[in-house]
Order: sequence, then structure tokens, then C-alpha cells
Amino acid sequence: MDLTPEDALRINVLLASQVEAIRIDESRMTLVALSGKGEAKVQLNPNCRDDAYLRRVRETLSSHVLGSPGGYPVYLKRWTRMGQARDEVLESLLMLGEPEAVVAVVNATGITDELARRAWWASQTSDNARCMLQQAAVVDGEMGAVLAEFLIEFLPFEEEAGNQIKTVSLVLQGNLVDESVRTRLWEKGRLKNAYLVGFLQTLPDDLPARQAAHPDGERITQQLASLLAAENPFAIQLCRLLSPAGQAYLDCVATVLKKPSNQDVMVELMHALEAYSASLPVVRQRKFDISDIMKVTSELTADACGEGVAGQDLQALMRMLPGDERYIRAMLFLARLCEPVLDPVFSRTDAIGTVMRKKLKPVTEPIHEQINTLRNL
Repeated sequence: MDLTPEDALRINVLLASQVEAIRIDESRMTLVALSGKGEAKVQLNPNCRDDAYLRRVRETLSSHVLGSPGGYPVYLKRWTRMGQARDEVLESLLMLGEPEAVVAVVNATGITDELARRAWWASQTSDNARCMLQQAAVVDGEMGAVLAEFLIEFLPFEEEAGNQIKTVSLVLQGNLVDESVRTRLWEKGRLKNAYLVGFLQTLPDDLPARQAAHPDGERITQQLASLLAAENPFAIQLCRLLSPAGQAYLDCVATVLKKPSNQDVMVELMHALEAYSASLPVVRQRKFDISDIMKVTSELTADACGEGVAGQDLQALMRMLPGDERYIRAMLFLARLCEPVLDPVFSRTDAIGTVMRKKLKPVTEPIHEQINTLRNL
């Protein structure tokens, strides 16, 4: 069945103009188009069931835009959400009136600030905003602040801890928000420590909290002056941990470890810890539990970091700090932490809250112990 003559005429006239994006309000049976002159609406007049008529409308749009009535292949959802849509078709996808096509655009690595503006007009959802803020072109463009503002306003209504973490992490990028907003988010982290994980992921060396340097920090920094000048990664990381910023980071990690709300918080915390030590050439095995890490770091040999330059750098650090091996062990312990250390627990339970925290003690208690070593507690 074809479109009604009235709708066919209006849609064809609309498509003949400089249309930038199209969305369809299915509840009101209205097609809305965005152009440089503003918005234009077409009130649809179906001559059959609404769902069948909307399918025919989208076929008409697809025939004009893509040259095929097949429309957007929504069954490719997983593929397009992985950012695989070709850059040259992104503009066209926004003119199909298909929400899943918009999702393909916001996930595309080639999205620009202008395309982000059009996609945001077509579909304003928190998921779309988070996807677009993962692209530098959007973060640095005019849409970055717009999307960040939306996500912050929506954050109190976000129920999933994983989405809370991702939102906080993304809005803290660059200059998307001012200092007052950062402070407000940090304060809210006292009640929702998922927010703190977002800070650990994006601002590990610039947290709003302030801590004094480790009592041995200045002495060790002086002893390692030659290694720091030679850019020894282990020396740099150890001094980083003992600095005021490093002590604030460790304090924040310890706060999250005390009361993680669910598994997402722990998983994202492990990601943050792994990223924090990414500069260290340590071996992170995919099948690693906490006892393996404790055994390897207790031996404290060059083998802990593999062969070659990495082992030599670690040996150099050990020679410069013969009486401070406990700090080196703690640093290497934290450097080996990654998501798989949670597998022995999470593969056997889907518990959350108090029950989860009790089951996690074999993992969290050794981590607390090493953090306390680096914090002189």
C-alpha cells in the first residue's frame, strides 16, 4: 500500500530541500525535518495500521536518501554500535527517521561536531550523549558542553552504577564543566561512590581532595633523582604514588573499596587501577587471581616485569632503595591489578551490597593492605 497522495507530496517536497536530519514522532504520527531554516513538520495521515504506514514512510525516505527502499538494517545493531558505520554515509543515516540509524552515527568514530548536533536533535538520550562524548571531535567542539550539561542534569535519575561512572568520567574531560560542577560531583561521591570511580578514571592526578605527601616521599624522590632524569618508569610511578596527588588517589581508591555497591563498581575500579599503572611494563595475565599477584610481588625480582629493559629498570630502582622494598612491592602489586582478579568471586555469585562485599574480602583485604603500606598507615 502506498502513502496517501497528500503525505507523498509533502514528504517529496520536504526531501527536495536542504534537509539535515529527520525524526518521526510515532505517538503523534508526525515527521519532523531539520534544515538550516529550522524545523518543518508533516502530519501523517495513515490509510492503514500505524506501524505498517510508518514502515512505508521509512521506505520512502530510504529510497530517496540511499537509493534503496530496504531502509536501515536494524538487525546490524551490534555491528553499528561498535562504531563500524562508514563515515561517508553518516549524514545520510540521519535522514532515515530511524532511531537505530542515529545510534549508528553517535557510535561512529568519524562523527564530527556538526553531525553530533544533528544526531542530538534527532534523538536526545543519555546513551547517545555518552557515546558522542567518547569522541575528541565532539568533546572539543560546541556540542561537548551541551551534552555534558544534559548528562549532569540526568545523572540523579541514572539508576545503573556503570552508567553513573561513565557519565562522571566523560563530563570531567577537558573543560566541559567548571570547577564548581566538579566539586559538586565530588561531594555527591560521598553518598554514591560510583561517582568517585569516574574521577579516578579521568582525573587520577587532579582529584578535588587534598592529601599530604607520604612522609618518605621527599627522601625517596631525592634518592631517585638520577633515575627520574633517566625516565625510569618504576621510579616515576613510585614517586607519583608518594606525592600529594598520589596519596589522594590511594585514599579515594580505599574509600571505594570499603563499600562498593555492586559488581559494576568493582569492575570499573579495576579498570581505573590498571590504567593508572599502564606506564609500567609489568606482565598482566588474563587468568590471574589475587594470590598469584601476592606471590609474584613478594619475590620482588626482575622476573616480575619480564626480561630486557623492564627488568633492568626494576633492578636499578631496587639498588637505589635497598631499605624501601615494601613500597616497591606495593607498587608492583597495584600495577598487576586488573578485572580478571575478580573472576574467582564474580564467576560464582551475582550478589550485590553487603553479601558481595563479604565474598570480596579475599580480594579487597590484600589491596587495602598494600594501599596502607603506600599511605604509611
